[in-house]
Amino acid sequence: MPPNENTGHPRRWAILGVLVISLLVVVLDNTILNVALRTLADPVRGLGATQGELEWSINSYTLVFAGLLFTCGVLGDRVGRRRTLLVGLVLFGLASLLSSYAQSPAQLIAARALMGIGGAAIMPATLSIISNVFDPRERGRAIGVWAGAVGLAVAIGPVLGGLLLEHFWWGSVFLINVPVVVLGVLLVAVLVPESRDPSPGRIDVFGVLLSVVGLVALTYGIIDGGEHGFGRPLVWVAILGGVAVLAWFIAYERRSSHPSLDVGLFRMPRFAAPVALIGLVFFAAMGVMFFSSFYLQLVRGYSPLQTGLLFVPFAVSQLVFAPRSALMVRRYGARTVAVVGLVLTAVSMAAFAFVDAATPIWVVLVVFFLLGTGMANIMPPATESIMSALPREKAGVGSAVSNTIRQVAAALGVAVIGSVLAAGYRSGIDPTLADLPAAAREGAGESIAGAYAAAGQLGPAAPALLAAADDAFISAMHLAAVIAALVAAAGILVALRWLPGRTATGASATLGEPELAVAS
Repeated sequence: MPPNENTGHPRRWAILGVLVISLLVVVLDNTILNVALRTLADPVRGLGATQGELEWSINSYTLVFAGLLFTCGVLGDRVGRRRTLLVGLVLFGLASLLSSYAQSPAQLIAARALMGIGGAAIMPATLSIISNVFDPRERGRAIGVWAGAVGLAVAIGPVLGGLLLEHFWWGSVFLINVPVVVLGVLLVAVLVPESRDPSPGRIDVFGVLLSVVGLVALTYGIIDGGEHGFGRPLVWVAILGGVAVLAWFIAYERRSSHPSLDVGLFRMPRFAAPVALIGLVFFAAMGVMFFSSFYLQLVRGYSPLQTGLLFVPFAVSQLVFAPRSALMVRRYGARTVAVVGLVLTAVSMAAFAFVDAATPIWVVLVVFFLLGTGMANIMPPATESIMSALPREKAGVGSAVSNTIRQVAAALGVAVIGSVLAAGYRSGIDPTLADLPAAAREGAGESIAGAYAAAGQLGPAAPALLAAADDAFISAMHLAAVIAALVAAAGILVALRWLPGRTATGASATLGEPELAVAS
């Protein structure tokens, strides 16, 4: 084969478009859910979910998703990536249908867990198919478009969610997934070629079980501690037990002949450093998105649709900058691009520590835009570095590892930062609760959404409660924002130490060039 001949599939760009549609359904669901949280907490219009139940409606999905990504990545490499993608889309669509008609928070949490199974099959398949159909020289650009699609879903999700919530019942935010799934299934079946690893490994069932048990126990302890306090033994049994099981998982994977997680990959800085960056950024970002929705809808009084529109600058900046990040990496090197992105991300998160009920809304819009710009210059080069560290036939494994770290970090970010938010709110609102009727005291003391629901029954005393709830929430949000910013800032040290810069000749140390496409 001539050295300059493109080894990509002839229909690779059309295939990328199909994969973007498949990706949209996964990302769209979570961004829609962000603006539906207040409605789900409403006992009349929604399900009357507590803050802990709201966190679990997010984390039941992400934990199952993360726990099964290893297996689905290996399964796709073994039985076929297109087949795995099709099965994942069908499962996701059926679970979306169940979610839309859930009658209680518990049913919603269970249906969301089922959606996680479908999402776990979809996400790694899209990235591994990209690695298979694109020449390594084009892969960075393709992954930039893939990452830009995430920005598109972030843009569409909140606005679409707001429109649906203003005109239909809350279940419509899940039902909207079904037509997208149908379109995705048809296009995948027609356009996407089948591919698999010619030498697949066995599926690590015990390792998967250990990872799921450890992650669920750890996150349950963090969420329950944030909701009810960290002074109870059950909380620490769950947290320490989860850590112990995850340690057992890592030790088991190191000895296994067919590990679901190849721990040896983390000895490669070109693989480990960007994985760490993705984990740190998503831990911080998902926590920020969680409290932002409550801030905009409750403290500022915006409707779900207006809240969705306020998230648009975050999404637009990703749409604009993510596809261009590959060019920036070639010109300046991955280290410089990632560090600039991390600085923007950390600064924008820290800015929430200065936002209050009277902050001009244009300031919040600028902060969202900077946050999106920062993340747009972190995710594509980091993802491309991870995928280029492995040969094409192992693309499913690399995709599974990167997406697992992202989802685990997102789940823990919501759990940890959500717990900080809940604990800070309770501490701030406690002095106000003594004068409330017993019926209102419990709801108002639990969360800001509970305080707004309780205020509807208090008559003339409602304004004082709402003012106290807003103050308590904003103080808690400031603390949560500082923690998120510090986590994102830690990524700067990782990038400076381990990400590649420019070569000695002055050319960029581009990630994903042919000579870097094979694992060392």
